[in-house]
Amino acid sequence: MQVDLDGKVALVTGGAQGIGRAIVQQLADNGARVCIVDVDDEGARQAAQEVGGHAWQGDVVDVEGMRLVVDEIVSAHGALNIVINNAGINTGGGRVPIHEFDVAEWDRIVEVDLKGVFAVSRAAVPALLQSGGGRVVNISSIAGLVPLRLQSAFVAAKAGVINLTRSMALELGPQGILVNAVAPGSTLTRGTERLFYSSDGSYSENAQSLLSHIPLGRPGRVDEIAAAVLFLVAPEASYVNGTVLTVDGGWTAGYTRDW
Repeated sequence: MQVDLDGKVALVTGGAQGIGRAIVQQLADNGARVCIVDVDDEGARQAAQEVGGHAWQGDVVDVEGMRLVVDEIVSAHGALNIVINNAGINTGGGRVPIHEFDVAEWDRIVEVDLKGVFAVSRAAVPALLQSGGGRVVNISSIAGLVPLRLQSAFVAAKAGVINLTRSMALELGPQGILVNAVAPGSTLTRGTERLFYSSDGSYSENAQSLLSHIPLGRPGRVDEIAAAVLFLVAPEASYVNGTVLTVDGGWTAGYTRDW
């Protein structure tokens, strides 16, 4: 898909790898000047170099740090037009019921996945308004739409991102800032490969069961998620505001099994 983003300045959080890296590529391929923020300094700089963009090392939960990043972007490029809140994490300590969930891990997941969207948006919205409007796309998950077991922090945070997106759309739409979300299903990244899609993955024995719930019978590709983001920031999506674009191969449409 080709759209006209020439002259647009885009900020992508978590753009060093995975879905974020694919978003960076799609935006750059369509003419945007891309700025990447990631805790992975080396990965962010490499990605930026490959697309002719700029990179900052930073944690999205750092409210003041994100304000400084946005100030530097505007100083360097004169504007900010697109914000992609992609940075996020999931449980690293195993999938357990809520009464066994580690409190520190809960706090960190909710902080990064939900507060991070708030912190970056809070910093970026004044710059978007100064530029005459723009687009914000928040990356949620199907885990924010349907209840999933043993991931209480992740599902809570991603559900929060969805309603935060709608709230932002109501607040900012009248001022020319369109805010939408993308909810990926299971997507093939380094993380999901380590969990499911490699022979020695932590939950590789569950991979076939997982795929049996997806009508297309496979995980998504990062470029397929990025294409959804590209649509939402395209000039042609000028009447799309407050929506959640689900990219999950049909997972949340319903059961595929015969009864």
